[in-house]
Amino acid sequence: MKLLSSFSWVPLSVQSSTPKAAVPYIQQWIGAINLRMDKKREEGKELSEKEREGSVKFKPEVHQMRQLVTTETSGGWESCWEQGLTPWDLGRPTPLILHLHQTGALPKGRALVPGCGSGYDVVAMACSERYVVGLDVSHTAVEKAIELSSSLPNSSHFTFLKEDFFTWQPPELFDLIFDYTFFCAIEPEMRSRWACRVQEMLKPDGELITLMFPISDHAGGPPYKVSVSDYEEVLHPMGFKAVTIADNELAIGARKGREKFGRWRRDTTQSLL
Repeated sequence: MKLLSSFSWVPLSVQSSTPKAAVPYIQQWIGAINLRMDKKREEGKELSEKEREGSVKFKPEVHQMRQLVTTETSGGWESCWEQGLTPWDLGRPTPLILHLHQTGALPKGRALVPGCGSGYDVVAMACSERYVVGLDVSHTAVEKAIELSSSLPNSSHFTFLKEDFFTWQPPELFDLIFDYTFFCAIEPEMRSRWACRVQEMLKPDGELITLMFPISDHAGGPPYKVSVSDYEEVLHPMGFKAVTIADNELAIGARKGREKFGRWRRDTTQSLL
């Protein structure tokens, strides 16, 4: 396992070409999103940037979200989206994903984003060489994702489905699974099941990319605290080893210093013994 101080190192084995034409309309799309958010802030319907990027421990929005998720029998995620209690939603693509996509450092083929929410990362990764599926259990989240992205030039390269990651049966396996704020949203007791599903849905030579957040010592959840060892504990029994573990230097706001970037692949040497 390579332990790195930043994610700027890109393994040659996973580099792929990225269409240059994809960048301009993604940038325009991000700009439109930012304008929409600015307008909502002016109307008093959106949290300030300081609040949105504030501490997971102390934001009132997080405490309200926790109450819904832990008290409603259905899990409460639909209610969170209906009420706009989505503190995990950055309102734009994850900077790290944009970096990896634009530098050609993401695997080609089929990609899966569980708990995709508004779908920003799904859209940012989608191109002629990569078809991306976004899953979410919330009907409202899926509707929002479709509304935000259906008119984009790359819309034929992604789809959004209202499905449960733990029960959904994909018609094809994936070359890439990207997890950010999904692992930390499920109860810790479900993490082994999460790893099992990753193993079931990923091709033998596929790759799991994780943004590990929040790396902290706070109590309760969601989001539940995570550590690199939490991922290793459930992924190692499934045959996965970390190719890269690095600090996420593109983390936003108060998330800086509390995120790590991981690339995981199956340890094929064991199967050959």
